[in-house]
Amino acid sequence: MTHTLLLVGHGKMGGVLLERLANTAIFSAVHVISPHHTQKDSGNIHWHRDLASLPLPVSPTVVTFAVKPAMLESLLPHYAARFAAGPLYLSVAAGKTLSFYQKHLGAHAHIVRAMPNTPSLIGEGMTALCAADTLPASARKTATDMMQAVGAVLWVEESQMDAVTALSGCGPAYVFLFIDSMVKAGVASGLTEAQAKTLAMQTLRGSHALAAHSGKSFDELCAQVASPGGATEAALNQLKKNDALQNLIATAMQAAITRTREMAKS
Repeated sequence: MTHTLLLVGHGKMGGVLLERLANTAIFSAVHVISPHHTQKDSGNIHWHRDLASLPLPVSPTVVTFAVKPAMLESLLPHYAARFAAGPLYLSVAAGKTLSFYQKHLGAHAHIVRAMPNTPSLIGEGMTALCAADTLPASARKTATDMMQAVGAVLWVEESQMDAVTALSGCGPAYVFLFIDSMVKAGVASGLTEAQAKTLAMQTLRGSHALAAHSGKSFDELCAQVASPGGATEAALNQLKKNDALQNLIATAMQAAITRTREMAKS
């Protein structure tokens, strides 16, 4: 079954969704609302400056909000007035709760919150989805199919979304910082920057692939690398000392959760 998508916003994530979804079989037509666009209609993609310029016959089956969270309170009532509870509303804006969307879109609106991350840019994203228990199975499937166009999908409880944001939403930045730290340590130990980057990148890539396919626990995988009394064990002893690395990551994630909750109130 094909659907019509109305994509509200054409920033970084909106652009990714448009690129990944425009040529799929999920949507027969995609309408994009972007106030400053300079693009012309092409194929099944149609551009509009605002909701008022969207032709009245257009009746989207999915409306996706890819705008800054601060814009939503003034934006949503216009879509509720135009479409009521007809479409599936899916938002990739961070922080805002289902109750916030229900307040502005109506108690009977079908609403899905999505938290994708930046690897979606290359189709390797991780998106967590949540919705009310009353969301129809057909709408759940549509949301799943849509976000699988940019990577993997995991349904969670709304109470878990702040933790999702801190782990997978912010997580790519942690990984990039870790890689950068490995590279800088390699340079300090005598490697060129190019050598250190090549070694670090492939080590991360290969380690991820091994962890994904081995079926072993992370402790078992560490033990495969760390011989008793060897170099790896010496390094791990420093990272594990007083749970240093684990505590640092936990502290960072808690800071992200706290800030997410603060932004949700603004």
